Amino acid sequence: MIKKTGVLYVVATPIGNLADITGRACRVLADVQLIACEDTRHSRPLLRHLGLDKPLVALHEHNENATAARLLALLAEGEDIALISDAGTPLISDPGFVLVRAARAQGLTVVPVPGPSALICALSAAGLPSDRFLFLGFPPRTDSARHGWLAGLADEPGTLICYESGRRAVATLRAMADAFGPRPAVVARELTKRFETFLCAELPALAEQIQADSEQQLGELVILVEGDRRDVDQRDWAEQQRVFEILADELPLKQAVGLAARITGGNRNRLYKQALAAKE
Repeated sequence: MIKKTGVLYVVATPIGNLADITGRACRVLADVQLIACEDTRHSRPLLRHLGLDKPLVALHEHNENATAARLLALLAEGEDIALISDAGTPLISDPGFVLVRAARAQGLTVVPVPGPSALICALSAAGLPSDRFLFLGFPPRTDSARHGWLAGLADEPGTLICYESGRRAVATLRAMADAFGPRPAVVARELTKRFETFLCAELPALAEQIQADSEQQLGELVILVEGDRRDVDQRDWAEQQRVFEILADELPLKQAVGLAARITGGNRNRLYKQALAAKE
């Protein structure tokens, strides 16, 4: 008789309001032999709320490789395991990637049990375009790294979504304002909880709002910024003008126009007419 291997369930848990847990998640957590969680101290109150007393093992960024090996061995022996994070969907800026990838590589069964996710929760109620979006995790912490990170996102047409610590929110919003200009943005805080707030404004004003309200600098926030909604032709034209302006600082007008057109693949005549109009 071939021994049956266990199943790894990736279970989403509430981001605030405990009533948001799904019936299926409750059943899975009740049925598995072991629960891998980000922080046992955080997860025990949830299990008590559900009336469950299950063995817990911590799986976090500092022990993920070693703990994943242990959990894979248990799965291979036939134990079913649930993977949860402190809040929301595991792996979304939370631990679990090492375990899930290794389980897939070994041919083990991985089953998602969907539910709450802070980024989807925020996007659904932010009032920003949702047809295309890019989740960015947490921004870099230093000013120089954050500047380079944002520069690479300036032309992204989708809504940009990131998580951020409240104490770094003002610095991040100001850096975004410098990189993107006065785009519409939203800061969502305390999602699904009693004091849930959505602050909506253009980036510079939003940074000032958060700066003026110390409560908005507590905990973790979701920041959403409208993407570059210009069409492709508008973005291409802006890039052609940018390259031309750099070259025009060092070269005669005709030469700068010619080189800018060659570098960007733009229309030389259109660039030349624009340059002449600007000069006049």
